[in-house]
Amino acid sequence: MNRRSQRQPGTTTPPPAAAPEATDVALDIRGLRVAFGDATVVEGLDLTVRRGEILALVGESGSGKSVTARAAMGLLPSGARITGGSVTLDGEDLVGLAPRRMDRIRGSRVAMLFQQPRAMLDPTATVRDQVAEPLWLHRGLSRREARRRVPGLLRDVGIPEPERRARAYAHQLSGGMAQRVMIAAALAGDPGLLIADEPTTALDVTVQAQILRLLKRRQRESGMSVLLITHDLGIVATTADRVAVMYAGRIVEDGPVAELFESPRHPYTQALLRASLLRREADRLYTIPGSAARARELRRGCRFRPRCPVADGTDVAGSCENEEPTLSSCGSGHRCRCWARPAEAVGG
Repeated sequence: MNRRSQRQPGTTTPPPAAAPEATDVALDIRGLRVAFGDATVVEGLDLTVRRGEILALVGESGSGKSVTARAAMGLLPSGARITGGSVTLDGEDLVGLAPRRMDRIRGSRVAMLFQQPRAMLDPTATVRDQVAEPLWLHRGLSRREARRRVPGLLRDVGIPEPERRARAYAHQLSGGMAQRVMIAAALAGDPGLLIADEPTTALDVTVQAQILRLLKRRQRESGMSVLLITHDLGIVATTADRVAVMYAGRIVEDGPVAELFESPRHPYTQALLRASLLRREADRLYTIPGSAARARELRRGCRFRPRCPVADGTDVAGSCENEEPTLSSCGSGHRCRCWARPAEAVGG
């Protein structure tokens, strides 16, 4: 890595990138802390999804991506709780809202796609009943009219023979078909924000590509915002507008996809790119040394330092060990949380 920053502890930190205007923001997460018992798994997380954009949230398993999504939806599992921060949707803070109010918001203003679509479908209800539910719950249609509209919604997401499929049950659907049904149900309430948590992980490559094209087309047509959680940087490259990289419960880098992929500034982002098929080296696949840290395991210094290939060899090594860097500007709309930020991408 060359031309490293000469910043030392106590020197002036570059100002953060300018925040988008509030009217341009769909989802704004500030200082979010989530804990399981006494263990904090997301700590001081800041994340903004702008209106009409697809923001990808990437990182290794255990980094806190899905926990962040579930916290935003008010769907944390038993034993988990938000211990600090705010989750603001269209200007309304969702943290601490009454369950009845959250029920009205979910499905109408924000919807979620999960990794295992068949597991999320009710095995005792037909496709028609499950896709119709958001229409009568959130859009004021009668149950009869909602059920009548279901075949058209299924057709919109590329399901053949929609009248017949509307009568099917979850066990009668393939993985790709079940995911399309879940997309139809999620979009039926006309949400302004869709949170998609690894929506294509369980699908084969061909079906995965079809689902991603469908999501992007519907997003363009409706102007919906999307928070796309994935570990696949190939998906990010072809689908997202911006990307945020998460490590050990914090965002370590974010920016426009093209800028960040061309000039990754954080050593973790560089390592993720090297480990992806996008940057495959000859016939071997690069792996990141060590194992992913958990937020609860690190209380001082840079969270990536134990795995960082440059921390010990820089003139800011003391900072890396003792002081966590801030997420600060390193380009137009591009931010990085690193003491030894390179001036340009290296090792990609």
